[in-house]
Amino acid sequence: MKTLRVPEATVTRLSIYSRYLERLDRNGVTTVSSGEIAEGVGVSPAQVRKDLAYFGEFGTRGVGYNVKDLMRYTKKILGLDQEWPLILVGAGNLGYALCTYKGFNSRGFKIVGVFDNDLTKIGKKIAELEVLPMEKMPEIIQEHKARIGIIAVPPRAAQDVADFMVKNGLEAILNFAPVALNLPEGIEIRNVDLSVKLEILTFNLGFKSAQRL
Repeated sequence: MKTLRVPEATVTRLSIYSRYLERLDRNGVTTVSSGEIAEGVGVSPAQVRKDLAYFGEFGTRGVGYNVKDLMRYTKKILGLDQEWPLILVGAGNLGYALCTYKGFNSRGFKIVGVFDNDLTKIGKKIAELEVLPMEKMPEIIQEHKARIGIIAVPPRAAQDVADFMVKNGLEAILNFAPVALNLPEGIEIRNVDLSVKLEILTFNLGFKSAQRL
């Protein structure tokens, strides 16, 4: 694999390509061109070729890509050739939805521990997982060699939860709390703020409406 820095947008598209290739494979398709991938995911053929070129040479000119091979390569590049145990903090509505989301398992992610500090939630089960107190987190992290945590708590609690995760060895955090977290250098973090996404949609709709006037 080339050592140059890969843009995050490319990694995002690679994930989309990977899912599309899985769908083709399930449908019995054996070869696919960059043009067909592009049409299937909504980008240009040149973009597909450029994105894949970051990671090496794939496919045969005039023939295309072997679907199974490219699917396997993309999953390996994304780190999906292994199972990733996840630690989830927050057993509310969002936490419940994340625990029962089947899309995680299909891509190699498995929530192995759910934690909360609410005594009314501790001991209850979400799917097959018992909600545990926060002090049990180090034990579960060590048992499963987890490296990724998910934060699904109110904003006021998010920083303390993140600090506790990092203190106990987690290296990457997916944060659903609408607040900026201060974390040590080297900790990977991605924020998911659904309100921001909706506001982008409303901005674009408003802009379109203004253009019609």
